[in-house]
Amino acid sequence: MFTGIIEGLGKLVAKRNIGGGMAFDLEAGFDLSNPQEGESIAVNGVCLTAYNIEGRKFTVDVSPESLSRTILGSLNVGASVNMERALQLSDRLGGHMVSGHVDCVATVRERRASGDFTLFSFTLPKALGRYVIEKGSVTINGVSLTVNSCSIDTFEVSIIPHTLQITTLGLLARGSTVNIEVDIIGKYVEKMLMPKEAGEREPLGENDINPAFLAENGFY
Repeated sequence: MFTGIIEGLGKLVAKRNIGGGMAFDLEAGFDLSNPQEGESIAVNGVCLTAYNIEGRKFTVDVSPESLSRTILGSLNVGASVNMERALQLSDRLGGHMVSGHVDCVATVRERRASGDFTLFSFTLPKALGRYVIEKGSVTINGVSLTVNSCSIDTFEVSIIPHTLQITTLGLLARGSTVNIEVDIIGKYVEKMLMPKEAGEREPLGENDINPAFLAENGFY
């Protein structure tokens, strides 16, 4: 789990094909204090498992699913990426709850200045537009942002100068593609409110735990 508050930039040092997926060698632009083999690190908002950690360098495997859902496969060697290590229970939750499981790729529709701020508008698949709400949260390349306004397939965010400077968002131009993770809470609420399919069991009540239930589920 992550917060969408980027710790720093990293660099793609090398990439290679492996068994339908890819392996990336990455270098963080900050110290990886107390690194653990197999820990999760979000790279442009994608939760990946780090191994062969040596100093600031580590390797990750990118599955075919991640390649099909994100922009990672299109990154060139030398590209800068946003990085965030996994949330610790003692950390401040400065952004919002981010899983690192990217939902889709969106495209920059427009970039324009508004005083010291920069406004971006994006287009995304209509099927995911319903999870983006005005003043809600969205994750763009791993960065937690607040939605200014939205429609069924577009939304707009305002980027402060600090975020533009310390993340890769400052490199975006019209037509650029980004990884998007919508707020996970909306998807869970929608799933719970959906009509139950035929044959689906109702939640267990206090009188439903009986000898037949225990035997059916292997308790005796």
